Amino acid sequence: MTATSLRLVAHGHTVALRRARFGGPDDGLDEGGLRAARALAHAGADRPGRLSAGTACLSSPAAAATQTADALGLLPTIEPALADCDYGDWTGRALEEIAAEQPRALHEWLSAPDRAPHGGESVTTVRDRVGRWLDGQRTAGGRIVAVTHPLVLRVAVVHALDLPVSTYRQVDVEPLAIVRLTSQGTRWHLRLGT
Repeated sequence: MTATSLRLVAHGHTVALRRARFGGPDDGLDEGGLRAARALAHAGADRPGRLSAGTACLSSPAAAATQTADALGLLPTIEPALADCDYGDWTGRALEEIAAEQPRALHEWLSAPDRAPHGGESVTTVRDRVGRWLDGQRTAGGRIVAVTHPLVLRVAVVHALDLPVSTYRQVDVEPLAIVRLTSQGTRWHLRLGT
């Protein structure tokens, strides 16, 4: 069986991330996010933009993800399964604002991954969507680079390691973080390195 190597890359900083807002698909990189993504493209030998023959490049449809891919020198295909959580009524609003206006709803969403009081997706729904996509990639073979969102990386790690969905809150993902997963076709392995 052919091995699959998957690099999941979190998009760079956006205004929404810096201001603790629930982002939306039109949020693009801010200047600092763009500079950092360009710097990553010129960093070490294992950077996301260093592609070999047969590497597939995928991206969330969101502006921040496609702009990050572009800054890294990638030409991705849009993959809807890599989209960020649909935050429904909370899209574009500050976390602090939601905490003041809807403290119970925010607490419910943060503590119960299967709840979506904001009219969008629950974390469990995002994990299921991303998990189906990950399961389909295990046997794809070759190298894949996918640019997506911090929450998507968090639930991808949880799914790949077969952890309870509630543990996603224990996985911190910074902008431009890279998660490396490998598979021989049966399960994913988290690969840590420099």
